Amino acid sequence: MSWQVLRAAPAIFLLLWSAGFPIGKIGLHDAAPMTFLSVRYALVLAALLPLQAALRPALPRGSTLRHLLVTGLLIQGVYFGLGYAAIALGVAAGTAALIVSLQPILVALLAPRLTGERIPSGAWLGFTLGFAGAAVVIVARSSAGGSTWLGIVCAFGSLLGMTAGTLYEKRHGVAIHPVPANIVQHGAALVAFLPFAWLAEGFRITPTAPLALALAYLVLGNSLIAITLLLAMIRAGEVSRVSTLFFLVPPMAAVISWLLLDEQMPPLAWLGFVFAAAGVALVARARRPLRAA
Repeated sequence: MSWQVLRAAPAIFLLLWSAGFPIGKIGLHDAAPMTFLSVRYALVLAALLPLQAALRPALPRGSTLRHLLVTGLLIQGVYFGLGYAAIALGVAAGTAALIVSLQPILVALLAPRLTGERIPSGAWLGFTLGFAGAAVVIVARSSAGGSTWLGIVCAFGSLLGMTAGTLYEKRHGVAIHPVPANIVQHGAALVAFLPFAWLAEGFRITPTAPLALALAYLVLGNSLIAITLLLAMIRAGEVSRVSTLFFLVPPMAAVISWLLLDEQMPPLAWLGFVFAAAGVALVARARRPLRAA
């Protein structure tokens, strides 16, 4: 991936990933969570398989194939699966977003041991400020109550899935054509989800226009473009720096929900957005720039 694309990748990823929360919420009105994800991943494969046949990029083999399978199961499977399950079990979207925004701190704590990265002392102020900003946004917008213990456990499992997937990709990931890489990762997640969608949910889905539009966005914006950008940024730069982008996801998702769903943004939430952005900026200044792969 070129240096110019990598420079724009954080902003593009942040916008696409954050919009996925309110748009995913729209889709879950008409489909059970595992069914929704199964249909989403099947559509991804339907879009990619003809491209694979036309372009004929090299298929991953051996250890590369195994690493792609693990990354796909962790990010596409555990992160999205448990995250959607948490919301379906009554966890407020804001609460789930706050839990997932702990990811940069977990990555910063684990990266030195697992990937050999050293976290500069100045970056910790950015981590603290970023998480505080995300927390302010969520507290300002979320209503108390409604969560179940099982839902909270699923939300923390989603957090661990993304953290593990990020660190695993940094340690074992290799540059590979995005078409076969996405086919392997989404195919692995689809195989994992189909039994749950069929046996636990009865493949419950109600075809509607909002569901179709939500799936179209999530297939193209999240599953294809955003994930490809995320993995490219992880391979090209320091995993802890890339992970700080997740501090901005809850406040950015709040802004998009305000615009799309007319969910209110209290003044305190705007202040939290500023704090989160400042935290990301501090970490970026404390790290080396992203290098082209």
